[in-house]
Amino acid sequence: MRRIIIVGGGVAGLGAAYKVTRAKSEGHDVEFTLLEKDKRLGGKIQTEMVPDPSEKGRFIVDGGPDCFLTEKPACHRIAKLTGIFDDELPTDDSRKRTWILSRGRLHEMPDGVMMFAPTKFVPFATTHLFSWPGKIRMAMDLFIPRKKVSPGKINDETLESFVVRRMGRECLDRLAEPLVGGVHASDPKQMSLAATFPRLLEMEQNYGSLLKAFIAVRRKVEEMRRKYPVKPGEKPRTFFTSFVNGMQQLTDSMANAAGRERMRTGISVSTLQRTPRGGWRALLSDGSSIDGDAVVVATESWTAEPLLRPLDVAIADALAAIPTSSSATLSIAFNENEVGFNLNAFGVLCPLIEGRALMAATYSSTKWPGRAPIGRILLRGFVGGPHNQEILKRSDEELVQTVLAEFRDILGLNPFAKPLFSRVFRWHLGMPQYTVGHVKRVELIEDRSAGIPGLALAGGCYRGVGVPNCIESGERAVSKIISEWGIDLAEDHVEEKRYY
Repeated sequence: MRRIIIVGGGVAGLGAAYKVTRAKSEGHDVEFTLLEKDKRLGGKIQTEMVPDPSEKGRFIVDGGPDCFLTEKPACHRIAKLTGIFDDELPTDDSRKRTWILSRGRLHEMPDGVMMFAPTKFVPFATTHLFSWPGKIRMAMDLFIPRKKVSPGKINDETLESFVVRRMGRECLDRLAEPLVGGVHASDPKQMSLAATFPRLLEMEQNYGSLLKAFIAVRRKVEEMRRKYPVKPGEKPRTFFTSFVNGMQQLTDSMANAAGRERMRTGISVSTLQRTPRGGWRALLSDGSSIDGDAVVVATESWTAEPLLRPLDVAIADALAAIPTSSSATLSIAFNENEVGFNLNAFGVLCPLIEGRALMAATYSSTKWPGRAPIGRILLRGFVGGPHNQEILKRSDEELVQTVLAEFRDILGLNPFAKPLFSRVFRWHLGMPQYTVGHVKRVELIEDRSAGIPGLALAGGCYRGVGVPNCIESGERAVSKIISEWGIDLAEDHVEEKRYY
């Protein structure tokens, strides 16, 4: 029996563990031991069930990601395998609306905006989100020639450079930064498009214009909806998907299916060593050690770096070059009749140019059915990011008061509305920053790891921060290792199904 040591019990580590279990179920002699430094599994996926103060029900509070992109199949596939597919939860699109703060006032995002490109003329022409000079500059995208890319050279540039070059500064400040940069909590001046949204670079090369490209995409989407309408009784296909009991339902199901008896929490790995026979030894924080035939390091880059430095300096240097930022989410509950503003929206985006403490707010109980009891409201605020690390030095109570003040000033929250409870979730150095050069760094890490038998890295620091990306990274890590052992998994030859 060959053992894979998995360092890290977040969604990537759980994806690796469940992959090993599926390999074992195919008859292969493999097993895993997973080691997680925290006392709980799931990493940044954390859901808390909070009883309603008057015992009317419960609140479902997601502290980290509250959803995944519906178009990415990994979560659907895992949900199907673990028996929770029927608990997938679409957004309530009957109340879909997004507000953007601009010059101190809230403006509804124009209908037809895709990423940061308007695809419908009338909503774009009539919105007050942009000035007329800004609108004219955005329309000039139709006439600006595509960037020339030298053969063999990586086509990359920052989000700021790309958007300003194609559609102007106002588009970046008022739309692209909060919509695109905000997803990664990244600095537009540093954010690599080749690493985060390579499709945008491809669109420019293929269409010569982002407006033309996104108009074509919108038409294809509309055509597919007409061709494949939602059947009666079928769940609607929305842009985002969650689970009835929050996102932790996914990681809990993965841990259960993989086998919790092989997972140890509350213990960290201090050192990784090669054994004389070519295996691996993990020295643990309690002074003990564990031996295995291979190791998957599924941690943050800054945790992986010291573990890998004694083994490969080049990998460690590349990991050290991946910057990270900290953030926090704050969920606050209210009586619905006290909030004092229109709740028919998914949330609010606050561009950096507005200089607010609040990055964004989600109306959780509007966006996701069942997140709060009837008559109650659940709001979630986001703070931190690369431009405001100082705010995270404040205490939990100070952060709550800061976000409440922002809710009152930006959303119009009734100053007399009394919170029923609040929850603060801090994510220390939890968001990797895909800066220019990230693609080359990851290629170096992967190339050098390929030359070290029994070693693989996984997680959101490499090729995608979304939940589906992290699951797939853990699965790829296991496939890399067991292929070295001559094991050919049947499931690796099954074409990915669309479960949605």
